[in-house]
Amino acid sequence: MAVAWQAPEFLYPVAGVRLGVAEAAIKKPGRKDLLLIELAPGTRVAGVFTQNAFAAAPVLVCRDVLASGATVRALVVNAGNANAATGQGGLDDARLVAGSVAAALGCEAGQVLPFSTGVIGQRLPVARMTAAVPAAKADLRTDGWLAAMRAIMTTDTVGKGATRRVQTSQGEVTVTGIAKGVGMIHPDMATMLAYIGTDARLSPAAVDAALKTAVSRSFNCVTVDGDTSTNDSCLLFATAQVGGADIDTAHADYAPIYAAIEQVCLELAHAIVRDGEGATKFVTINVTGATDEAAARHVALSVAHSPLVKTALFASDANWGRIVMAIGKSGVPVDPAKVDLWLDDVSLLRGGQPHPEYHDDLGAAVVAKAEFTIRIGLGAGDASATVWTCDFSYDYVRINAEYRT
Repeated sequence: MAVAWQAPEFLYPVAGVRLGVAEAAIKKPGRKDLLLIELAPGTRVAGVFTQNAFAAAPVLVCRDVLASGATVRALVVNAGNANAATGQGGLDDARLVAGSVAAALGCEAGQVLPFSTGVIGQRLPVARMTAAVPAAKADLRTDGWLAAMRAIMTTDTVGKGATRRVQTSQGEVTVTGIAKGVGMIHPDMATMLAYIGTDARLSPAAVDAALKTAVSRSFNCVTVDGDTSTNDSCLLFATAQVGGADIDTAHADYAPIYAAIEQVCLELAHAIVRDGEGATKFVTINVTGATDEAAARHVALSVAHSPLVKTALFASDANWGRIVMAIGKSGVPVDPAKVDLWLDDVSLLRGGQPHPEYHDDLGAAVVAKAEFTIRIGLGAGDASATVWTCDFSYDYVRINAEYRT
């Protein structure tokens, strides 16, 4: 079940963005599984992608298009098939689908970014997808964000969208984003797709800077199971429809626009964890007192990735010995005599020893809640990091065992 997350009922349109969906019967018939996003001429686009060595064919094509400096005019996204580990044929398929979109919209194939999510190791049903492109084009509309959010879902139980509006010296700016992902989620451009659009006139360099910083503070701070997908992608596109002057990172308007972008990314990232496959607990892991941020993050992820920790949390078992184990195996040098540990405000360890007033009923009351925080103090420095994760339930095994059936 999803942990305290409900799909939005409204997302603000973004000037210069139109979205349309269609049914291509990619994995199964009866659902909209092809998304087309049309971007206004002059839109500035930046992307970050999976670091998995088996990066999917669409990821490779997107990297090439963005590296070429081409003006991106459209995105095409399919659910149900990842087009990963498909070799040259997969690359050809991705380019054929992009080419069909380009022909429909009257732009160049090198101006279309393809994205896929779903089962790995199968070729795309290109004929069905290209046949559905005209229907997706006919469906293009500015208020298509909610339909787009639903079209990219795979094992998601709820759609994930977020939206903000902010005042700037050049007028009101909108930021709207959608994402999909519930499993195979781990920081490192961790199966996750996210698309964030704004009508702000951000310069290309500002779009790139905003995306990389926002991702580092949101999507790359969540983990469901420690597995980084072959297809993870996050795109930020600024259509430059508001205002008359470019906004770079030094501009006074950049800070409020960036804050809205980060808020949207963080809300989407949290939604992914809350909808983690079978998740029943939303857990914040905060590490302080580290020598540097990387060390704090490494410790937090060691705890977040431990199956023993995650299964204990599902059982509402305050087995803090598993947390201590995960801290110790992180690879970060730790002096046990300096480590403090809390569940919310309940102190479990002080200076590496059990707190004299702690008893299991106190810890059990915390981990029985749907949301709580594991706080770890390392006593080695001033750096900190926060990671968000979830528990492992019986349903996590069932969902992944039945993924291809």
